[in-house]
Amino acid sequence: MTPTTKTENSHRTVLRSSLGILTTATATHGTGRDGDIPLPRLPGFMESAFSPLAYEAARLCLAERPGDGSRTAVALASTAGDTTTADLASRRMVSGRVHNPLLFMQATPNSVLGYLSREFGITGQMFSLSTLDDPVTELLSMADLLLEDPEVDRVLVMGVELGGSERLDAVYEELAGGNGRSVPVAALPASAGLAVALLLGRPGADTPVTIRSTETYIPDADASAETDTGSVATGRPGDIQGLFELAGVHRRVLGEGGSHLLVTGSRAPAFLLTADTEATTDARNGTETHAHL
Repeated sequence: MTPTTKTENSHRTVLRSSLGILTTATATHGTGRDGDIPLPRLPGFMESAFSPLAYEAARLCLAERPGDGSRTAVALASTAGDTTTADLASRRMVSGRVHNPLLFMQATPNSVLGYLSREFGITGQMFSLSTLDDPVTELLSMADLLLEDPEVDRVLVMGVELGGSERLDAVYEELAGGNGRSVPVAALPASAGLAVALLLGRPGADTPVTIRSTETYIPDADASAETDTGSVATGRPGDIQGLFELAGVHRRVLGEGGSHLLVTGSRAPAFLLTADTEATTDARNGTETHAHL
């Protein structure tokens, strides 16, 4: 099926300029699929996979492409945050047990960002976002905005999602109920977790792949279709599958060259990834490490 040009009722493009993709990394635990890794141990964090996986994905990117931490910004997105810790704290409270101050789920995203800041010397701006629908668009838009600042050269964006729980299922049901969509069955076991990170910068010689907005979308009826020139990211509302698709497309374009279109959902923004032929040749001579979905 061929993508359709946007009409008067469709969304506008979301990026004001192209972004360069320096590298991507993913980390999964407990999904039962190829690429799962043992849950990394992270000092000061307990029970939940949220922070260890976020840190691991970020570490892979920053280790592969080290840079000036004072000129690096970070944005982390998650629909419902650390639901594992939230559920554990709730169960302890209901059972009458003494509250454990370490089970402070509201602080988890900011805490892991603080840990990243200390470990990698990052002193640029840091943000935690709660996404309602499309983390790809949210994070790329945030990176686009942050790179308007002449004192920022790179933006590390991350998405984190934990496995199914009553709390998370309720969040998805509410999200879907507000726009008439059905709620797909949870795809992850309760103990599973996913994280993906992308290191973005301005287009240039050190960014072998660029990404830009397009005025292309897939009509509602065809939201799960494969297009002639790209792919459509599908999943539960607010999940990070689109970020995994983006990381996968980046690796494909880096290895094969050319261009690839990624549509983030039904009547949603689309993004075109394009390889710089000379830069990708240099990049293919390097080594990338990914634990992927």
